[in-house]
Amino acid sequence: MRALTWHGTHDVRVDTVPDPQIVNPRDAIIEITSTAICGSDLHLYNGVIPGLMAGDILGHEFMGRVVEVGPKSTLKKDQRVVVPFTISCGACYFSGKEQYSACDNSNPAEKQDLSAPFYGHPMSGLSAIRT
Repeated sequence: MRALTWHGTHDVRVDTVPDPQIVNPRDAIIEITSTAICGSDLHLYNGVIPGLMAGDILGHEFMGRVVEVGPKSTLKKDQRVVVPFTISCGACYFSGKEQYSACDNSNPAEKQDLSAPFYGHPMSGLSAIRT
């Protein structure tokens, strides 16, 4: 697939990257049909966020069509969706308190947490995805 990738400060490119895969039962793969740059993308573009590696995929707010779902996903194939900047499990303590950006499970496969050095503890399960 094609994706916008970070290669350094002020250096982003559209590259061919591996197709996504269902990893967790609640996962879904979305074909992006529309997207735009977000203010937080500017932090990445300007090199303000530590830990980015060349080839990391950018983009976290988009609209699209569901093309594949895990066995426990509540989404349906061909459903149209809008994805906001926060991705949460909907079941953890923080999701239950409607504090979705602090979700403990939004990216459980990736244990590295980039927020811990800044705050002294992990802020959520979210972290950079390595390609």
